[in-house]
Amino acid sequence: MKFLNILAPLVTLSATALAFSPNNSIRRLQSTNNNNNKLAFERVCRPLFLADEKSSDEKSSEGKPGAVVFSKPPVEEGSHEELMYTLGVNLSRQLGDVRPLVESAEELSLVAKGLLDALVGRFNEEGQIKLLKSRKSDLDGLINDRAGKIRKRMEDSGAQMLKTMSETEGVQTLDSGVCVDLLEKNPEGQRPTASSSVKVHYHGTLPDGTVFDSTIIRADDEPVTFALAQVIPGWKEGLQKMREGETAMIGIPPHLAYGEVGTPDGRIPGMATIFFKVQLLEVLSAGIGGSPTLVGSDGKKLGGNKGDKGGSGLLGADGNPL
Repeated sequence: MKFLNILAPLVTLSATALAFSPNNSIRRLQSTNNNNNKLAFERVCRPLFLADEKSSDEKSSEGKPGAVVFSKPPVEEGSHEELMYTLGVNLSRQLGDVRPLVESAEELSLVAKGLLDALVGRFNEEGQIKLLKSRKSDLDGLINDRAGKIRKRMEDSGAQMLKTMSETEGVQTLDSGVCVDLLEKNPEGQRPTASSSVKVHYHGTLPDGTVFDSTIIRADDEPVTFALAQVIPGWKEGLQKMREGETAMIGIPPHLAYGEVGTPDGRIPGMATIFFKVQLLEVLSAGIGGSPTLVGSDGKKLGGNKGDKGGSGLLGADGNPL
């Protein structure tokens, strides 16, 4: 198992609390016999829909009580020091979040020390190679063991969250296991078919709240256009239960998402249940919204306005970007 493929899905992106929050609050889950499941579902879902949640600046450290978290670099803005600090941040983001692979502050401190000593050359090349050879088997075993535990926890929590979602009043559970919770309705809107292309905003998370893709927290903040035939089965089923102008939460079980393997880039691990907040902005079909619109196989309008963007950061059924 590749080290970066283990780490990649564990990187948590910021700025999720205000992800295109609708005016109405999230529907409260019905009281169930398992309050822990209810709370787990709300912990992941509420930040996606409530505008009054804490911003990323106010969050405490994830899983590390007492750690200091800040949103601005601790150096002078515009300085050479800030540029060098930026280089370090860039290298760190390429590595990913190693915290899920350590089980104590002491372990994290040793990981950081090993990284820094090798990076700045205090620990020479010969010593590094000798150490890696002597502990290779132990290191592989530790990484696989802890990554397996993380994956199992995510798999179990995802299945339980989807079950809790399906038991919530007003949630439609399809025969396939896909759950659709309409948050903002538009009974007069056009409903897409399996052959339609659509324009949407979306926000996708893993069961632990990790954001793996979102049109909301990108720099351009633009909706995307794609054909339903291009996307994973769970997306195709969920979108067909929505109407133009509606907003919904869609829960997708692993077999209708990315299965046992996950995505090639590791952002979505194998057997992960995934959740999407979706705004269906427009159904792009001939005769809808005025004169006929021709749509190419990539979901883009043919001969459309220059400013009308197609394409998507969304991943298709093969795990590659659309």
